[in-house]
Order: sequence, then structure tokens, then C-alpha cells
Amino acid sequence: MTERRFPPLQDDQWPESAAALKDSFATKLNVYRTMAHNPALLNAWAPLRQHVVLDNALGNELSEVAILRTGHRLGSSYEWSQHVHRARACGMSDSRINKVRGPLEGMRRDDATVARAVDELFYEKRLSPHTQQALVDLVGKDGMFDVIATVGFYSTLGYILNSCETPLDDDIAEALEEKPFDP
Repeated sequence: MTERRFPPLQDDQWPESAAALKDSFATKLNVYRTMAHNPALLNAWAPLRQHVVLDNALGNELSEVAILRTGHRLGSSYEWSQHVHRARACGMSDSRINKVRGPLEGMRRDDATVARAVDELFYEKRLSPHTQQALVDLVGKDGMFDVIATVGFYSTLGYILNSCETPLDDDIAEALEEKPFDP
């Protein structure tokens, strides 16, 4: 196996220019420990993360649908596994989670609306007027923009994860080993 060029930074390697983030979200996940190879990016990322991850208009479940579908479209096993764990934590069943990576016809209506938006952004590079209206009806205008931002945010993370071959966090790997994903 080849050595990772940009492995997640350990605490003793943490860059001084990102010291303000050392005891925050940034040191809790390998994706951000990997991003810390570029401290300016990590510092700039923090306020956007606050909105996209915590303060969005989608609610926990629909946010997870958008993230899971994005992780699936990117082929990011890290994002998929991480967000299977998070989706379970907000009450989603393995069956529902699994359907997020399948055809729209097999999903709950609201999940399909969000998944359709993700697919359009990946393949058409825009939301159709029909999908925009469906999102506005489902989560409001702010929610429609938050879906777009979520796909962009997690696509960037997925590109970093896939490029750097970032390993899944130990606690998530252990949780999934204890309770394997069983669609």
C-alpha cells in the first residue's frame, strides 16, 4: 500500500495558523484534519460549515438525504459511512438510508425531491424550474439555496476525501462494525 501524501494531521502536527480551530469541529473528524494541510482553507471553511451543517433550513433528515445522495454520487465511502451513522442518529432507518442511493421512485416523496435536486446539480449543473418549485414548496426559498450549498460543500469535501484517501474516523468505523449497515 502506498503511503498517504496528506494524512489527517495529529494534534502535535496541528498548524499554528489554525490554532483557533484546534479544539473545535476541526479536530473531531479526519476530513478536517486532512483539510488542515491548508490552514487558510480550513479557517475560511469554518463559517460556511456552521451554516451548511448546523444552521441550514433543511432540518436534520433532509440534510442527511442531500449529503448521502451527494456522497453516493461522488463514490465517497467516507461520506457515505459517516452520514449513515449521522442519519441513524437522527432517526432514519437503514432501509430509508439505502433508498437514498437508489431510484427516485423507491423513496419517500420528500427524499425524492431532495435526491432529484442533487442529481440535477451533478448531471445538469443546475436545478430545473420544476425542481426549484418543488424544493421551495418543501423547504422554502432558503431551503432551496441550502440544498445547492449542501451539494457544493459536500462535493468539495468528497473531492478532498477521495483525492487524499482519508480514512474513516475510528469511532464511526467501530460503530458501523458494531451495527453494520443492513438495508
